[in-house]
Amino acid sequence: MIDIIDLSVQFTGTNLFENVNLKINSSDRFALIGANGTGKTTFLKILVGIIEPESGKIQKQKNTSIGYLPQEINKIAGQTLFKEVKSSLRITKILNEEDEITGKLKTELDEKKHQILINRLGELNHQKEVFNYYSIDSEIKKVLNGLGFGEKDLFRSVEEFSGGWMMRIELAKILLENHDLIILDEPTNHLDIDSLRWLINFLKNYKKALIIVSHDSYFLNQITNRTLEITNKTITVYNGNYNAYLKYKKEREILLQAEYLSQQQKIKDTEKFIERFRYKASKAKQVQSRIKQLEKIEKIEIDSENKKLNLRFPEPERSAAVPIELINISKSFDDLLVFSNVNLRIERGEKIAFLGPNGAGKTTLSKVIANKLQPSSGEIKIGANTKIAYYSQQVADELEPEQNLLETVTNTSTDKTEGQLRSLLGAFLFSGDDVYKKVKVLSGGEKSRLALAKIFLTKANVIVLDEPTNHLDISSRQILQEALLNFSGSLIIVSHDVEFIRPIADKILEIYPGHFQYYFGGIDYYLEKKDNGILKDTNANNIATNKATVSRKEAKRLEAEKRQKLYSATKDLKEEIDNIECNISELEELKLKCETDLSKEEVYSNPEKSKETTYRYEKAKRDLEDAYSIWERLQEKLENAEQAIG
Repeated sequence: MIDIIDLSVQFTGTNLFENVNLKINSSDRFALIGANGTGKTTFLKILVGIIEPESGKIQKQKNTSIGYLPQEINKIAGQTLFKEVKSSLRITKILNEEDEITGKLKTELDEKKHQILINRLGELNHQKEVFNYYSIDSEIKKVLNGLGFGEKDLFRSVEEFSGGWMMRIELAKILLENHDLIILDEPTNHLDIDSLRWLINFLKNYKKALIIVSHDSYFLNQITNRTLEITNKTITVYNGNYNAYLKYKKEREILLQAEYLSQQQKIKDTEKFIERFRYKASKAKQVQSRIKQLEKIEKIEIDSENKKLNLRFPEPERSAAVPIELINISKSFDDLLVFSNVNLRIERGEKIAFLGPNGAGKTTLSKVIANKLQPSSGEIKIGANTKIAYYSQQVADELEPEQNLLETVTNTSTDKTEGQLRSLLGAFLFSGDDVYKKVKVLSGGEKSRLALAKIFLTKANVIVLDEPTNHLDISSRQILQEALLNFSGSLIIVSHDVEFIRPIADKILEIYPGHFQYYFGGIDYYLEKKDNGILKDTNANNIATNKATVSRKEAKRLEAEKRQKLYSATKDLKEEIDNIECNISELEELKLKCETDLSKEEVYSNPEKSKETTYRYEKAKRDLEDAYSIWERLQEKLENAEQAIG
């Protein structure tokens, strides 16, 4: 589908890639990985055609369609959400051209032009079927709903949405276009757990090629079948998902280390021989031979990136058995009630992950726990010796702008050496002279990483982290994960990063508007229960849900009642939908017949017949549009009825 031939790219005088050769097939689902600065985003932009390579070429099959989601999204404005998405799709251009041709067919045309337009009309009709015209409105709603947009959001102006939601809008456009190749650069940063799982399911069922850049290894493992690694100015292909790549890489590193040690010993022995016999005439020939051998050796290099830092939190002072307890806590912003009557005990040593959709109150609750927000009502009990550290991207904006990075961490901890502080900053992707940059010149992501590094220097026994992994590469995530795993205090993490949470969290708190649910197990236990639709381990004493635990027998009875209620509520609607779909089928056949007749000589050469057939064609088209409008309204009613019953 796409051939990359002898690709070379320079950036500020240094080669990012040299003589890269690669083939992308229609069934390939690539994870693109590499350290920051190795050129992942540059490579994607070359594929899309935004950047031209220094040398080499990209050969694509004719009409290959590529959808590209960059990390930075341009602001959009001027339309409602639904119209913005629909107007961006290729089907809109097809409809506009169809209307234009229909208008021309009503005018006086010679036979040749008339035939050309009729032929083009047939092509457009075929394209409409290819691009799912007859169900596109329903598909748009499904995709937007899967990405977290509600029914009311469809009619909101796009400029009302934040940057994270703008990214979801652009992602929806790409997913709906049925591209031959979808390229996504960090698509999961602004997704909650529900939207992430929906996107995984969508991409699993997508039948065409994918290239994904992501630091979310769970996401990569679920949807990719090959891995592209950018390292040492080239791109290497590995079969298998990200975990398979890691296994191969580990085996390769062990082998490389052995080869490196063997080579170093050989070099050492050769140098000893040269030094020993350099001035002996009888050995001159052999010495020269050994010198030439040394010059010809292609030295094995050990990747410095593989040296893993081992960072640990300072051992905190022991807190009370219950460092924090929330009693009947409610929080409102003006007239907006975020949550009410929440009861939550955080025990010493607990590690809890907050999961749920964006806007449900995860961040608000974490701020209340960290004493960054005051509750509207209720009581917060702080246990003896409790010291809380809080991280969020908003906290990052509170850093002192005139300080440099080294000064920032030095002022947080006076008992660390400069070398230790530099190692800490290095773990969060600040190296060399970066440590002397002033905070005010850092990007949002860099400020977030610096704020996270400061957390390591506190002696808190309760740590609250809100989306800590958004701006970290995989290596830095692993360093943070290992440190949190060994942290002896209490921990609360707001995150959608499944692989990051997996070894850490021993409890999950699912937060939905008006609903809090405890899962007394890790992320795998939670996902299993979500997939099975079973809610077992509730704790009414800890979380106010107003829902009692039901027995298995009772659950089956309730499920049967729900099925009966759903059948009764949707029976008539489904019959109406069946009838309108039959009508649509008949109208489509009539419209197609008219199009076929209009292309026949005995019709278009006869003005009377041509006029009559064109009239029937136009009427069938209008009736079809009306029928689709009715069908969409009925489908919307059906979906609303099904959602209402649950």
